[in-house]
Amino acid sequence: MTVVQEKGSERRVVANVLRGSVGNLIEWYDWYAYTAFSIYFAAAFFPKGDQTAQLLNTAAVFAVGFLMRPLGGWLLGRYADRRGRRAALTLSVTLMAFGSLIIALTPSYASIGVAAPVLLVLARLLQGLSVGGEYATSATYLSEVASPARRGFYSSFQYVTLTAGQLVALGVQIVLQQFLSRTEMMEWGWRIAFVIGATGAVVVMWLRRGMDESANFEKQKENPEKGTFRALLQHPKECLLVVGLTLGGTVAFYTFTTSKIDAATVSWINFAALLMFVVLQPLAGALSDRIGRRPLLLGFGVLGTLATVPLLSTLAKTSEAFPAFLLMLGGLVIVTGYTSINAIVKAELFPTNIRALGVGLPYALTVAIFGGTAEYVALWFKQAGMESVFFYYVAGCVLISLLVYGFMRETSKDSVLDRD
Repeated sequence: MTVVQEKGSERRVVANVLRGSVGNLIEWYDWYAYTAFSIYFAAAFFPKGDQTAQLLNTAAVFAVGFLMRPLGGWLLGRYADRRGRRAALTLSVTLMAFGSLIIALTPSYASIGVAAPVLLVLARLLQGLSVGGEYATSATYLSEVASPARRGFYSSFQYVTLTAGQLVALGVQIVLQQFLSRTEMMEWGWRIAFVIGATGAVVVMWLRRGMDESANFEKQKENPEKGTFRALLQHPKECLLVVGLTLGGTVAFYTFTTSKIDAATVSWINFAALLMFVVLQPLAGALSDRIGRRPLLLGFGVLGTLATVPLLSTLAKTSEAFPAFLLMLGGLVIVTGYTSINAIVKAELFPTNIRALGVGLPYALTVAIFGGTAEYVALWFKQAGMESVFFYYVAGCVLISLLVYGFMRETSKDSVLDRD
């Protein structure tokens, strides 16, 4: 097995970051394709009736996928700490491939009845298991193979590829919308997106087999405590920090979407805003290598607490594309203070023998409880005529994270990665 040397060439570092990132992109494409195309396939998996009820059902299944992420963070995080980062990354993309294939091939409710939503739930469970492990292992791998002075920059590519996966999903949606009618999209066009995802995941399975293992993991091969829950329990403060770090960022990231605009226009707005968001990630990551992680986190916390309600309130009343784009982009610029460095900050908290498990489990629990339910909670408040209450809920979550940022240490100057 080839191992990345601590003082290896920058070219080797870049090659491994790219290999890991391409797989991350495909994983998140598969994950976000569900959200992008849910408006089209909701009627296929659930009985005919109120469209809002169908969307609530698909949102509930979306949340079910999130609930599997803690299990994925635990199982695949433990697997990554015990068997290696490369092995865990390959396994996670295999699970994602199966999940996407099930969604692509499942007949409609009209054909097989209740078996349709059951298979949809099964597919989403596999995808949730996959991304629960993917986040932790990807964050760990990128932090361990990165050059010490550029960890913020290289680790930011986790959200570059995470968001690029969402962009590709939106891009596929936009292309299909140009060539297929709405009726064709709802009848069979949406299946194309999941066939693409399953095919891409199979390609990534092959690519990841050629990835280098990290030198940090190789040093821990004989450690009997690697990947154990007992070892994780020796770091309760760090686990709680991950929860606090994640809460505001994940809710804010999943919240900034447009409303009262037709589906085709929404796709273009999301695509343009997220494309600019992708560009910001490595810039902010590189900035954190110079000034530290906490200033960026504090900036997100302060701006997110103060600006979320005004931004979302205005966005909810906006029916024109360009103002909606500017509002969404404003929210994403604020969230960049969290997204660009969240992976490296968490990785810098834990020792190598439990890094993937330590990053993955508390993160996935937080995302499952708060991020995965954000869409469902927002729809519930909207249906109840209390949409503005949700905006304050988001701001409150960011405020809690701000308090955590204010008291935590600067991880770039006191990184466990430098002690391993």
